[in-house]
Amino acid sequence: MIKNYLKIAWRNIWKNKVFSAINIIGLSVGMAACIVIMLFVSYEKSFDNFHTKNIYKLDEVQKFPGMVSSQKVGLSMFPMGPALQADFPEVTNFTRIRWQEKFQLTFGEKRVFIPEAFFVDTTFLNIFDFKLIKGDRATALLKQHSVVLTEETAEKIFGKDDPIGKTITHYGGDTTTYAVTGIAANPPKNSHLQFDALFSFNTTFKPWMFTNWGGNWLDTYLVLAPGTNAKTFEAKMPAYLKKHMKGDGWKYYELFYLPIKDIHANSATIGLDYLNYQKFDKNLTNLFLAIALIVLVIACINFINLSTARSAERAKEVGIRKSIGAYRFQLAIQFLGETVMLALIALVFAIVLVEIALPFINSLSHRDLSLPIFSNIGVALLIIACTAVVGLISGIYPAAYLSGFQPAKVLKGSIQTGKNKGLLRNILVVGQFTSAIFLMIATVLVVKQLYFMQHQDPGFSKDQVVTVPLNMVSPAKYDLLKQQLLTSNLVKGVTAAQDNLGSHLDQSGIEFRPSDAPKRQLTATRLITDADYLKLYKIKLLMGQHFSGEKPQEGREYIINEALAKELLKDQPKKPLSSLIGQTFGYDSLGTIKGIAKDFNFNSLHYKIETLFMLSYKGDGFSTMSVKINGDETSKALDFIKNTWKSTVPDIPFEYQFLDDHFNEVYHVDDQVSKIVGILAGLIIIISCLGLFGLASYSAEKRIKEIGVRKVLGASVQNITILLSKNFLKLVIIANVIAWPIAWFVMYNWLQDFAYRISIQWWIFIVAGILSILIAFFTVSFQSIKAAVTNPVKSLRSE
Repeated sequence: MIKNYLKIAWRNIWKNKVFSAINIIGLSVGMAACIVIMLFVSYEKSFDNFHTKNIYKLDEVQKFPGMVSSQKVGLSMFPMGPALQADFPEVTNFTRIRWQEKFQLTFGEKRVFIPEAFFVDTTFLNIFDFKLIKGDRATALLKQHSVVLTEETAEKIFGKDDPIGKTITHYGGDTTTYAVTGIAANPPKNSHLQFDALFSFNTTFKPWMFTNWGGNWLDTYLVLAPGTNAKTFEAKMPAYLKKHMKGDGWKYYELFYLPIKDIHANSATIGLDYLNYQKFDKNLTNLFLAIALIVLVIACINFINLSTARSAERAKEVGIRKSIGAYRFQLAIQFLGETVMLALIALVFAIVLVEIALPFINSLSHRDLSLPIFSNIGVALLIIACTAVVGLISGIYPAAYLSGFQPAKVLKGSIQTGKNKGLLRNILVVGQFTSAIFLMIATVLVVKQLYFMQHQDPGFSKDQVVTVPLNMVSPAKYDLLKQQLLTSNLVKGVTAAQDNLGSHLDQSGIEFRPSDAPKRQLTATRLITDADYLKLYKIKLLMGQHFSGEKPQEGREYIINEALAKELLKDQPKKPLSSLIGQTFGYDSLGTIKGIAKDFNFNSLHYKIETLFMLSYKGDGFSTMSVKINGDETSKALDFIKNTWKSTVPDIPFEYQFLDDHFNEVYHVDDQVSKIVGILAGLIIIISCLGLFGLASYSAEKRIKEIGVRKVLGASVQNITILLSKNFLKLVIIANVIAWPIAWFVMYNWLQDFAYRISIQWWIFIVAGILSILIAFFTVSFQSIKAAVTNPVKSLRSE
């Protein structure tokens, strides 16, 4: 019997090639989209699942006087871990991480720079379940001057030799030797912590660190006792802060805890979160999953619509089978079998599409996704089972509908498909195009917002600026570099700072001592620069003077932005900003306000412009150098910078990045969202049009004799095309009416996440509406015109 069902199913699929092709294409595209998104979702949800202990990360909400808005940060204070363990039985263990990028290590004549060095407490390997290949987890980091290398780092330094017990040296202002006590496996890609070596933190401890309440410069992880409620524990933190912090400083902090499995996906609003590898908002992951499921549902709707629309063609088959004794459930099984077979055929094409799409998806998402269907039998069986479920869901309504025909009526030729079935098809078509139009509008708005952020004037010039990391470059070496670079016409300017613009800059406490009012203590963003910074970046100075470049006689020189100037005069609103020039001001050393700069977006446009002060101070050196080059000779300029670097600091590798590329990285998640939503919107439109094409084909075929009669009576091709198209176009218009308010509401709320955003313009909805109508019209009119130009003699010759 099953063999017979399969034969009949195959014959029906083969007999109706056009409709089978539409269903197979739609289902294969829908399943491919779902498989790719599920691979992405599965990867995202796998982050940090290999750790077995009840680990939480300590984060802060900072709300200092002078800040435009409070901020969540991933940093914490050095004394917090030990104090939490001492004060609360809920904390059974802790570890802290201080990190350093591009960390230099030397063994003999070999010098390497590792991307990420972690300085960790002795408990690190007891808390986290990173695989240790050689060494003892309990003692590897116990002694000072110990280091655990990853496999990759060990091979870079020692090749194939056994590194255990050997000594490596870090040269610099803090030249230190370390003995290799262990080899760890490379951290898995689905770990938010990515490191190349683990150094014993106790090697670098200084007495001042143990009382450094208020200094946030590391990450803290806790192990909480089983059964501890994190929210209840958080409620105890204000009293804990008040106990340990001096004065009213505790009031400016809130502490909260994230379980380790939520750190990767639940930290989108947390800044200064430097160690969160491939951080991605779980809300975006859920959005992609929802849209992918919509794509699949629309493909299923196509099958339902086409199957019920063509029900009359199967009516006599049902009548004959029932008249010779077939039961309804047997017919339903047969029809479901056809659907499942169709879905399994579509699965083959879907797998091919997935394999074709994965390289592009990996490039877009910066992930390494793969489909292990041929290497993992469990995954293969799961995909086949899900495909069968898709087939059953798609076919259950058509099977129930077709198997319910009464044989007496069917064989008399009085079968009626009924208005209710046509109404259901119309509702489903409207649902398809509502989804498509909504995503069209959403895609346009996402792309416009991204374009706005990338091209909005940030208040400084970032064109043709090359940034170069100054790892281990001393102030004297930087001065020499700058002097050498400025000798060429290829270089228009050189400056340096503590960090790149577009990065999340650090904040510091400041003191303001006006001559005619009480002193104030508040917090602002800090930017340490050299004297030419504002000139190179063309940051407009509203009043006052630029940095002199010389050591001032009366303390340091400070330049503040408008936001900070307004905050300083908050209690004296009638005083002009110019009254601040020359006033006493400072953070670790008092000086005077030299000038006031026009506000500029030193952070992402996701955030409002915060209060900012700048000072020209070389101190221990800068972290990044900015070189403005001649854009007409970019290649020559880069070669010149590289050669100058090698001749000045030959022991340090030369790296560079255009500032434009850095800002592209700042907005890369927004870029990913716009592209993925755009792709899924395109798929929905294609599948919806396939369904519309199928329905139009059937409508034209069903009304072929009516068309013939109308042509004989003088109807034109245009009349017949309009006749066959108008019902479908009405449905698309209804879909627009539904989609527009939904799109406005959703996108308006999405845009609220940006401090600087576009307005939602009415023409976007009109264009989306016109485009959807045109797409539907051309899809339907192809079949309508084909039917309209058919010779009526052929359509009426049987009468």
